[in-house]
Amino acid sequence: MAIFTRDPWILDVYRTYSGEKHLYIRGRALEDQPLKHYEQQTLYQTLRNTWRTFKTDEIRNAQVRLTLSNGQFFTTKADHEGYFLFDIKTDFNLHDLTDEEGYLLLTVSFDEDNSAFAKAKRQKRIKINKFTGETLVPYSEAAYGVISDIDDTIMHTGVTSFLKIRVAFNTFFKNYDRRLPLKGAASFYQLLHRGPSSKDQNPMFYLSNSPWNLYKYLEKFLDFHGFPKGPILLRDFPTPWDRTPKLKRPHKEHELLNILKHYPDMKFILIGDSGEHDVDYYKDTAQQFPDRILAIYLRSVEHKKKMQRVQSIADSFTICPMLLVKESKEAVVHARANGWIV
Repeated sequence: MAIFTRDPWILDVYRTYSGEKHLYIRGRALEDQPLKHYEQQTLYQTLRNTWRTFKTDEIRNAQVRLTLSNGQFFTTKADHEGYFLFDIKTDFNLHDLTDEEGYLLLTVSFDEDNSAFAKAKRQKRIKINKFTGETLVPYSEAAYGVISDIDDTIMHTGVTSFLKIRVAFNTFFKNYDRRLPLKGAASFYQLLHRGPSSKDQNPMFYLSNSPWNLYKYLEKFLDFHGFPKGPILLRDFPTPWDRTPKLKRPHKEHELLNILKHYPDMKFILIGDSGEHDVDYYKDTAQQFPDRILAIYLRSVEHKKKMQRVQSIADSFTICPMLLVKESKEAVVHARANGWIV
């Protein structure tokens, strides 16, 4: 007789950003085996990982508990797709709990005081009930923050390709260690992270329209290619039958504005590309916060019509410098001339 085993319950915790007295933690409750990403995978292993990345079984309405190192804990309820969010004001300073890089380590677990957990435990689907994560609490002394797109800004993706065929090929058939970063991007971002003193720890935020399913893949890519550590902000991948309330703004614009509102005293450098709508989001953000955007850097993509449009906007933009650059070294020269890096 065949014996069917069911996947264990796990909690994926995404690296997010928080304030001195504001916890903002995202994650997802799933029935799944933790993914194992490693270097030099075979094509079969890559395809298997990709399949498992997108074939997820969410745990609807799961009760989740968040515990901090000082013993404080909070609870929330996941939605019908398993996503959970802790968006909480605290009466204590989170900086007191962070490490030297400004990261607050935390633990999430399934709330054991409910019938769903008890049933899963009887079915031996609870292998462990302690999952770790972290959230960035930037230091107020930071010279500025950096908000960057990922696709075709730091990673060759092919967003402008016909029917996005290159996007699909790169995502499904290439492991993270075989994806190519744009030339000079990692070293430029390290310079920005270290700032004008070369010892700063300026916060880095990475935005993408990719689904949360690709979080671990993108995290591995950034680490493997030497990009500074930072929150990775993706989105729920909509389906035709998805009844989740839609955001009033597109995902990237929503996160962009949320970051600026999260840190009202911080200035920012925005980095994107000329392929999609980055120029529109960044332009509108600079118009709303004219004193807080130091510069906008946009990488050129191989699409003549889009580049012409972006160049036209950049030429007439006066709120802050907006540069269309082919390589990172052009942005390095400009940033160094303005005293933002050494």
